[in-house]
Amino acid sequence: MTDAVGSIDMPDAEDEAPESKKKTRKGGKRGKKGPLGRLALFYRQIVAELRKVVWPTRSQLTTYTSVVIVFVVVMIGLVTVLDMGFARVIKYVFG
Repeated sequence: MTDAVGSIDMPDAEDEAPESKKKTRKGGKRGKKGPLGRLALFYRQIVAELRKVVWPTRSQLTTYTSVVIVFVVVMIGLVTVLDMGFARVIKYVFG
């Protein structure tokens, strides 16, 4: 079975690379550093990722928090009403 790229059973010739041309990495940057160097690198990466975060403003945070609290209160009320309804049905059925 073939498609626009080639056969499923046989990969394209350009995808195949001779084994002799492949380079193997031994250790890289992590192999040369000790445990403290790796820990410092990890810390630097965390700080770099936190700088990319778009933090919400105070008003956005207040809005999001109030929406979550209202949703949780509504869900608690819904579950309570359903629970009380099921309890009454069970009492009615089993006496």
